[in-house]
Amino acid sequence: MLSRVCSHGVDPEGVLTSNPCIGIKHLYKGDRSDIIWLDTDIKQIKEHTSWEVGFAVDLAAHTGLRMGDLLRLSWSHIGENEITLSTSKGKKQRLVAIIPLYDGLRTLLDAIPKRSTTVLTNTRGRPWTTNGFGTSFDDAKIAAKLKEVDLHFHDLRGTAATKFYIAGIPIRSIAEIMAWDEDSVEKIIRRYVNRTALTKALIEQMNDAGTKTVKPAVKL
Repeated sequence: MLSRVCSHGVDPEGVLTSNPCIGIKHLYKGDRSDIIWLDTDIKQIKEHTSWEVGFAVDLAAHTGLRMGDLLRLSWSHIGENEITLSTSKGKKQRLVAIIPLYDGLRTLLDAIPKRSTTVLTNTRGRPWTTNGFGTSFDDAKIAAKLKEVDLHFHDLRGTAATKFYIAGIPIRSIAEIMAWDEDSVEKIIRRYVNRTALTKALIEQMNDAGTKTVKPAVKL
């Protein structure tokens, strides 16, 4: 904050000739990758808002897309087997998100009415603006008494990571979809995915690997 104030005072003929705060490292790092919305949280907010906002919350939890990318998601981005969308991370970096259409995501998309070129629409059937959706989402959080809970819309990305894993998508692929490192994905999985489901998934992966590498004994 002090750096921002000083930057306004920089003037060759003024009080400051340079910003003395440039180069000072930030103490705060906004890493919320291990925070997710639980199913109970999603159910609670959906009970206190319109179905248009509810669909947006559900779709974020099933795709892991950031709000801006989610609101511009078009039906044309949805192919036979995956969602393909050029997405942004930061001001300059451009990525291509390829999200497999697993059963839960297909079911959700089938339930969303097609009222515009974009998948998500407001109560008037028109594409959301970022400000319009942000206001409606905040109102829903207040109505659901979730305003005091430390959950942001962005945290639905972590929820999507758990759904990807339960759907059978490998951790490495999840990391690529989310543009995260594999350690962050594994941290979420260990914390939030049911241990029994996690163990079964690991056994299936080990069995698949064994089937591919171990040859049957030759009968004499």
